[in-house]
Amino acid sequence: MQSNSESEIIGRIHNGDFDLLIINPAAYTHTSIAIRDAIAAVGKPVIEVHISNIHGREEFRRRSFIAEVAVGQISGFGAESYLLALLAAKKILYKEQSHS
Repeated sequence: MQSNSESEIIGRIHNGDFDLLIINPAAYTHTSIAIRDAIAAVGKPVIEVHISNIHGREEFRRRSFIAEVAVGQISGFGAESYLLALLAAKKILYKEQSHS
């Protein structure tokens, strides 16, 4: 899903209708404690994705509220960041299934 609405994103996360979440929270990365708390509440693996390298940008963009509740963060590889996230998701879900 794509949404520019913080409340829609939070609602979708709270729905919990997923095994693993790949999220590009965009500017909400640096501002949304509500999205962070929603992710923490569902207790499912989350991969944070950014097209640009947020650590190479302005100082305020280097702080991610999401990173603290994500299994990992992928940034700076353009659209390839999503493909890398899918590869990581596959490994994470496979590990979970094999330990069940």
